[in-house]
Amino acid sequence: MERQQPVLEVRDLRTTFRSQGQSFHAIDGVSFAIGQGETIGVVGESGCGKSVTSLSIMGLIKPPGQVSGGRILFKGKDLLSLGKKELREIRGNRISMIFQEPMTSLNPVYTVGNQIMEALKIHTKLGKAERKARTVELLKMVGIPRAEEIITDYPHQLSGGMRQRVMIAMAMACDPELLIADEPTTALDVTIQAQILELMKELQHKHNMSMMLITHDLGVVSEVCDQVIVMYAGMIVEKGPVREILDNPQHPYTQGLLASLPKNAKTNHRLNYIPGQVPPPLQWGKGCRFVDRCAHATDRCHQELPGLFAAGPASQAACWLVVEEGGEKHA
Repeated sequence: MERQQPVLEVRDLRTTFRSQGQSFHAIDGVSFAIGQGETIGVVGESGCGKSVTSLSIMGLIKPPGQVSGGRILFKGKDLLSLGKKELREIRGNRISMIFQEPMTSLNPVYTVGNQIMEALKIHTKLGKAERKARTVELLKMVGIPRAEEIITDYPHQLSGGMRQRVMIAMAMACDPELLIADEPTTALDVTIQAQILELMKELQHKHNMSMMLITHDLGVVSEVCDQVIVMYAGMIVEKGPVREILDNPQHPYTQGLLASLPKNAKTNHRLNYIPGQVPPPLQWGKGCRFVDRCAHATDRCHQELPGLFAAGPASQAACWLVVEEGGEKHA
């Protein structure tokens, strides 16, 4: 059976910034694909490149940064080859994004209703009355009570969970084919987090929408995602089906992240942690970028940067240990 074309395919993406008179790849050779109706989770510590990857896809990288290499194919069309007008027709319409912090993403001087209606005005041919009716419908769809009254409220008048629901309503306004959610439950309490995630799953199934979920929470990935990408220092260090990666991680970084989860800690024992921190791009060496934090590092790890190798039935990991255990280079 012929494999269906991915909704999004990222090939060898490189995003470059300048700092202290030097250029560096904040994203360095990232490749992945998202199928129809599929959810892919992108995990890693702060500074690993998760958000920069999403902003690169959306065409929102601003100077001194730029996408300097690779391809970003949406339904087979390379977004990097499009003009500003063509990209604007896709962004916010066929591809939507929920940003990390709704209080800074929503405009404080406009009502939430006006902000959703503005998106509808740009991307649809609905009249004013139809836009208002659609806005009320969207707010009800994301579980906001008294939607007819809420449309006249300003962002600061709503709770964090309500603002996040408004952001989801805005992102869903044009029935996107791909939704990119950057830490959609950050700063929300556990109960509200669960409600927001359940809402996103419901909307995805209802619309057969593809989703890219950026998070640092592996528990969220386990509940919501089909595939997972683990990023470190601008690169993918492991990727594959969620259950395969979480049940049998092959990269020492992924193993460290999973070992750090509280549920894996023994009673009355200190939590595990990964020593050190993600190195800034200008300090990346020629070898594996995790080498200074890895308990299994060898001389080869210091000298050569590993590519992705087959590490399981459907997963790959960028680690020389995988090669020594019989892994094969992944094309």
